[in-house]
Amino acid sequence: MKTTTIQIEGMHCTNCANAVDKQLQAIEGVTSAVVNYATESAVVQYDRDIAFDEFENAIKNAGYSVLKDQFDSISKAELSEKREENKLSKAKKDMIWSWGATIPMLIWMLPIWITGYMFLGMLGMEIGMILLSSFVIFVPGRETLVSALRSSKNLNPNMDVLIAIGSLAALSTGFITLLHALGYGPQFHSFAMIAGMIMAFHLTGRYIETKAKGSASQAIRQLLTLEAKEASVLRGGAEIKIPVQELRIGDIMLVRPGEKIPTDGEVIEGESSVDESIATGESMPVDKQTGDIVIGATINSTGVLKVKASKVGSDTFLSQIIRMVEEAQGTKIPIQEFADRVTAVFVPIVLVLAGLTLASWLIFPEFFKEIVFWASDFIPWIDTTWSNTSLAFYATIAVLVIACPCALGLATPTALMVGSGLGATNGILIRKGEAIQLMKDVDTIVLDKTGTITKGKPEVTDVFVIENTSSEEVLRYAASVENNSEHPLARAIVDAAFDKKLELIKTMSFSSTTGKGVNASVEGVEVSIGTLALHQSNGVEIPDQFLSKKEELEAQAKTVVIVSIDNTIAGLIAIADEVKDDSQEAISKLKNQGLKVVMLTGDNTRTGQAIGKKVGVDEVIAEVLPDQKSAVIQKLQMEGRVVAMVGDGINDAPALTQANIGIAMGTGTDVAIESGDIVLAKGNLSGLLRAINLSKETFKKIKQNLFWAFFYNLIMIPLAILGFLHPLLAEIAMAFSSINVVLNSKSLQNKEI
Repeated sequence: MKTTTIQIEGMHCTNCANAVDKQLQAIEGVTSAVVNYATESAVVQYDRDIAFDEFENAIKNAGYSVLKDQFDSISKAELSEKREENKLSKAKKDMIWSWGATIPMLIWMLPIWITGYMFLGMLGMEIGMILLSSFVIFVPGRETLVSALRSSKNLNPNMDVLIAIGSLAALSTGFITLLHALGYGPQFHSFAMIAGMIMAFHLTGRYIETKAKGSASQAIRQLLTLEAKEASVLRGGAEIKIPVQELRIGDIMLVRPGEKIPTDGEVIEGESSVDESIATGESMPVDKQTGDIVIGATINSTGVLKVKASKVGSDTFLSQIIRMVEEAQGTKIPIQEFADRVTAVFVPIVLVLAGLTLASWLIFPEFFKEIVFWASDFIPWIDTTWSNTSLAFYATIAVLVIACPCALGLATPTALMVGSGLGATNGILIRKGEAIQLMKDVDTIVLDKTGTITKGKPEVTDVFVIENTSSEEVLRYAASVENNSEHPLARAIVDAAFDKKLELIKTMSFSSTTGKGVNASVEGVEVSIGTLALHQSNGVEIPDQFLSKKEELEAQAKTVVIVSIDNTIAGLIAIADEVKDDSQEAISKLKNQGLKVVMLTGDNTRTGQAIGKKVGVDEVIAEVLPDQKSAVIQKLQMEGRVVAMVGDGINDAPALTQANIGIAMGTGTDVAIESGDIVLAKGNLSGLLRAINLSKETFKKIKQNLFWAFFYNLIMIPLAILGFLHPLLAEIAMAFSSINVVLNSKSLQNKEI
């Protein structure tokens, strides 16, 4: 399965997106196509080799065009910004030109409204209004007319059809009035000026909407601007500066204090602290030394680092974040499907309603006139002196321009766009948009133990020694011997010695006994490290106090190794996979939200229960083999529970996929991350709390947007049918409804999660 994202030019509302969607879905091999009007992009999945030309032709057949990347010497961030600037500049230009002709019409009308004086007389005024309105409709409004024609041709009428018919119908009344003035037509009230104003307000609304949408989608552009532009690399013994695009895997980069780390890599020399807030959302710098992994675009704070590049281009962590956010913004969530079904039939229904409004007013004029006479006492813009036909046109035009499928179409994608961007800046990567909706229904959180609740790396926790022996001495001898082994417990002992800056001693005659431990000669003494069985076979006597201490430590889910020197007990070293600093607090907060928290582990029941008790989970399910984890999730689901699974390893991938929501730790394996619906970049459980809060806040915005979009149409369309709405006020209200949805979504950026 392959996925590609295509930028599309010329879409004006969700019906445009639906037209493109149908054409892309019709391509053989395409399994899914999600066209998003808010982001003006299509995310296409396909299972065979498809030339890009096929996608381009399908989009052209729908009446739109593909926006191709023209990189050359320009960065992706600059290209994105330039596109946004061009889009906004065009919308602004259209708005200014439309008002350049509309304002003179208003000035022309002022003397009539105030004194009754008509400049150039009735005939001159009608000709002037027709010319000025025609300019507004056919020059700055040309794109709206073309879009309307194109969507009608594809039998998928969009919102522009309503604006085009409304403004052209209003303009046509000017010609009828002009013919009457010349003695050739019936008497009719002219709405020619209203025609131009409808288009002017429409273009103004589109400009404000474009500006608001651009602001709402700034998360991606901010991520793009984070990448470094240049890198200082060592080649041929000399330091040279090269563009980041020219970096190769294996290049040695020199990163000074205050500079961005150009790309992902490993520290091979130097010590420093690095600000990783762009990746994790955490403000505290992270200490880095030789062997540590660093992320591209993070900022080196103090020392000088030499970093070996390990990932470049689209493989870097930042590039993956950007790709995930783009894909999340291009997905559809279940609640949007209903809105899409409504918007798909919305314009045809409004066209039918407009036709019925016109017919009803003409067939039952007295009925509607009674209502209008009643309303004229408190609605100043109703003129009861107009003819029945003029009033019928007045109401019909208002119906056409008041209806707004755009607000419905923008309700979900704009909120998802802002929410996914907010998540990315807080280290929460939403890979699948439906997770936003499903997360609010989760009642059970299943946590993998190793690497999720715990650090996933064994560490020395206790050193217990005999009298007259220091813990540093025992640790030094043990680490000197274990330095010859690659066993995880051995590495934990060596790391503990390094942390205490203990100098290791050269060993002789090293040997190991599988499953028991190791022996070696250190400075002329024999050192043995391992299990009770190893020391018993060596004839070492273990005092009762050591045996009771060993049992005490093991009851705390710690692995205990015994250290003896010259066949005499010297001490005990306890090793454990330590609980992450925030796990206990995060689990407590999850339970306070009414969630059941279950810990899943392959460890023995004793160890699992000890860790579970320490962090306060509701239930511990231990001794679960990797292939049994998804069965545990399935069993919980069969009990009627909505389950979110959190894990970080390859063995967690099936369970992450089985769960209603799969949440992967960003510190885990690529397989686990690819299986997750949400990725926590920081890799701790406090990120899970933020993800739940983000989901709730984003879905709340989606519901608010849909409510106001539906409420607006349900209230305004009947008012327009009854003739209570002036077409200009209808157009202003229509534009405001779309702008309101975008601005409401944008307010999500200010939420604390």
